[in-house]
Amino acid sequence: MDSIWELMSHGGGAMWVVLAFSVTALAVAIERSIAQWNFVTRARALGDTVTRCLGRGAVEESRSACERSPSPIADVFLVGYEHLGRAKPEHVATAVHRERLRVNQDLRSRLWMLGTVGATAPFVGLFGTVVGIILAMNKLDPNETVKLGVVAGPISSALIVTAAGILVAVMAVLLFNFFSQRSNRIATELKLLTDEFLELLLDQPGDLQPSRKGKRDGSEDKSEKAEQVEAKKSEPKRTKGDDDGDREAA
Repeated sequence: MDSIWELMSHGGGAMWVVLAFSVTALAVAIERSIAQWNFVTRARALGDTVTRCLGRGAVEESRSACERSPSPIADVFLVGYEHLGRAKPEHVATAVHRERLRVNQDLRSRLWMLGTVGATAPFVGLFGTVVGIILAMNKLDPNETVKLGVVAGPISSALIVTAAGILVAVMAVLLFNFFSQRSNRIATELKLLTDEFLELLLDQPGDLQPSRKGKRDGSEDKSEKAEQVEAKKSEPKRTKGDDDGDREAA
């Protein structure tokens, strides 16, 4: 126990910071592993189910499958079902892709912590080493001859903090690169599944598509009637005196 406490006391407390960095990186790695576990497998399974249902026109059945699915891509598909028949096809596609981007953003959440640990841990270790060397030098008697054995022990102990910082930084960078590459691969898979879903969803029978033709025709009729009324109002009014003058001239 004393040896562990002595090890953590190196570098004026910098070793505790390095330990906190290592715990943070490990916690983020575990959390991201759980979040991305079987993500692609579940997404592909739901995509196959939705594709089969939409292929035979069973829109409600495919929507029910999305509501029961725990896969995050189900939220993307449900946005499409909610906008279908209420908005233009291009607006439906925009809403679905916007939700897909939100899911992609969630896949990369907390990865910045790994990047921060990987960038700062070596400098924290170097700071601890510098502090350890300064403390070791202050303990030396300037009036006595200093031998190498007297200095080597404190310096080697101070260098442990730098070694620990570099080790934690390497671990954090490896985890960051792994989860970033995995997130990019999942994002590509989500885009492919979303594009296929939109092709089938927007190809459903016309009664599910937004109907705006009647509204446009009605507005055109109203505008034509308004123009006719304005034209009648703009015509000059003829009085009785004008008609009598025309008859006398004839």
